[in-house]
Amino acid sequence: MNTDAPFAPWEDETATPLIKFSNVTKQYGTFTAIDDVDLKIYPKEFFALLGPSGCGKTTLMRMLGGFETVTEGSITIDGVDMDGIPPNKRVVNMMFQSYALFPHLTVAENLAFGLKRSDMPKSEIDGRVEEMLRLVQLKKFASRKPHQMSGGQRQRVALARALAKAPKLLLLDEPLGALDKKLRRETQFELMDIQEKTGTTFVIVTHDQEEAMTVASRIAVMDHGKLKQIDTPDRIYEAPNSLYVADFIGDVNIIEGQVTKSEGEAAELSWGEGKPAIRGMAGESLTAATSGAFAVRPEKVAIFSDEPMDRHNRVNGTVEDIAYLGNMSTYYVRLENGSLIKSQVANNRRIARRAITWGDSVWLSWTDTAGIVLAS
Repeated sequence: MNTDAPFAPWEDETATPLIKFSNVTKQYGTFTAIDDVDLKIYPKEFFALLGPSGCGKTTLMRMLGGFETVTEGSITIDGVDMDGIPPNKRVVNMMFQSYALFPHLTVAENLAFGLKRSDMPKSEIDGRVEEMLRLVQLKKFASRKPHQMSGGQRQRVALARALAKAPKLLLLDEPLGALDKKLRRETQFELMDIQEKTGTTFVIVTHDQEEAMTVASRIAVMDHGKLKQIDTPDRIYEAPNSLYVADFIGDVNIIEGQVTKSEGEAAELSWGEGKPAIRGMAGESLTAATSGAFAVRPEKVAIFSDEPMDRHNRVNGTVEDIAYLGNMSTYYVRLENGSLIKSQVANNRRIARRAITWGDSVWLSWTDTAGIVLAS
């Protein structure tokens, strides 16, 4: 039995962050790329900056690395204000999406290149290179050149080179973007394993929600230069603080209406004339008698041929489409008010003939705690 306390330094008010953004703004002329950001990232975290293209996540990372200057506010790393400190003088290394390996050098020479230009004693360089090759499991590829390796192997070489000088902080800019889906998924777990072994703080920029949810201890969801929510992956998914976050992370059903009740953790949403109010968990800053929306994940929505009388939350509709994905099927059901709701069902047995098919009248239902009522 594991008795270790969970890793959550952000919950400890006495913990000292490695990185601190204080009221940071970045402007390019009249355009505001980063808008008054406050953020703390702690030692040994695997932190993800997540958002769509143009949301400001790469700009935030480049300011951290020293490749962009701050217009207003301050950034400190390990208690030191980074204002005016160039990239090569920071306790930071950066791994780019292109990997930027030297094509004419072997793997071992690529790893040694930066070390030879550092203050590391020459007698220690070979040992450090061997240590890094062992870390990324590429020892037998030491004499190969980058073009003789797969994309996943090159990615690991770039990671080893970035870690060779033992930075306190490693920045990863879409590091897995060039890999195919299966290899990307495998490499995500390798990244997590290496980060845990080295104890280095990782900050990754990605637009891939699944990637952020897999690797990160915490995620910052960004939009138009602002941090919309900073939380653990499970909290981001299960308890989004806004419709934007709920809609951006994963797949979600949204039903709009009027908040009729908000008491403690429970809330109700009126969504159609003569329809029973939907019950759900209360989102942040929710007040009664205001417009709102109910968000529920498709895997939490059950589908029935007959009306489930034992459940309060139940709606009637017609099956408009079915997506068969092998391990699961998604039913697209059109409600009477025009809303399209998805129900995801695990295919835990071979499908010989569907009990529910296209055009059927069905009932959808979910528990009172399955979804969340949010301000709209």
